[in-house]
This record gives sequence, C-alpha cells and structure tokens, in this order.
Amino acid sequence: MENFLKEYVPILIFFIIACLVTLGALLSSYILARKNPYFEKKSAYECGFEAFDEARLLFDVRFYLVAILFIIFDIEVAFLFPWAVALDKVGLFGFWSMMAFLGILTVGFIYEWKKGALEWE
Repeated sequence: MENFLKEYVPILIFFIIACLVTLGALLSSYILARKNPYFEKKSAYECGFEAFDEARLLFDVRFYLVAILFIIFDIEVAFLFPWAVALDKVGLFGFWSMMAFLGILTVGFIYEWKKGALEWE
C-alpha cells in the first residue's frame, strides 16, 4: 500500500506548488497594484447602461436568447476546428456527417430568423 501512495507524491507536490504560486500571485497583485479608482473606471461599460439600485431586477428575455444563440453557434465552431484538421482521416462519412450537422444548425438558424429572434427593437 505504501508503494501505491508513493506514486501520488509528485502530484501532491505539484498541487502544493500550484497553490503557492497562485497565492503568491494574488498577494503580490494586492500589495503592488495601485488602488486609484476614478469615474471612468467605476462607470458602466459592459451593458451600456448605468447599474440599477436593485441587483435582482428582471432582464428582458432577449438577453438570454442572444446568450443561448451565441453558445449554440460557438459550439458549432468548436466542432468545426477538429473536424477540419482531421478531414483527411474521417473520410467521406465524416464529411457528410458534418454536412448533416451544419444542415440542422442552418435550419435552426433560419427558423430563428423567421421568428424574429435576431431582431432587436
């Protein structure tokens, strides 16, 4: 049993070193960084409007719809890269499988377009 546990010592050492480096980076950035906030730094920059008083305010469903559409098409691209790299190895079956996948996504995109999900009022 001791020999079995000795095999995990390098992993434990790596984990300890990773934790120390992380803590060192966090502490050094907290100690060395300038804390000089000004108006532009504190202004709203991500969503385009000022922050509200209440944090639990309901958002329009279109924000979530756009986020879901982004995730769907981002996953499509994530599947296209390895397929393009290995296209010579997957052969004709892999090619037509990806064409079917892209066809289904295209039909979904056209459906969303027709329903007006991509229109912003």
